[in-house]
Amino acid sequence: MVVRIASHFLILFALAAACAPASSCPATTPNASTPPGETPSETHHGNGALWTALWPDGEIIFSPDGPGEMRPDGSLAMKFPWWRAQGVEGAIKISGRRLDQPAGGSLTAEMPDGYGDTGFQASALVFPSEGCWEVAARAGEAELIFTVEAIIAD
Repeated sequence: MVVRIASHFLILFALAAACAPASSCPATTPNASTPPGETPSETHHGNGALWTALWPDGEIIFSPDGPGEMRPDGSLAMKFPWWRAQGVEGAIKISGRRLDQPAGGSLTAEMPDGYGDTGFQASALVFPSEGCWEVAARAGEAELIFTVEAIIAD
């Protein structure tokens, strides 16, 4: 009898695990809002004042041979483009916070010089660890907030 109960428990546990969502991160799906003058893309995401490009499911997959950079300190860097609408001026400032558990560090952004305070800006977002991250970009009075999941592939 104990063996039968244990086997039923294991079956229920396996079914529950198989039916559980892969992630509880509320990752943002790109809204396909394209910055003025750019070729339309399903990966564009914006609000009429600021735009970027997101991964299709909001999951950023890092692997040794893939896009992005897996750094020796364990941080993960991925390039992100930014566009400011006409009339939006100022440096783009990026902040972020981990949503799924306490972070071992802060999200940072590397912004190369030479792009000015209007229009396009290249960047790299640096996630201190994998996980679910809310990212906020601000330029002048404009703000764009989205959520991504940084994942290290097996």
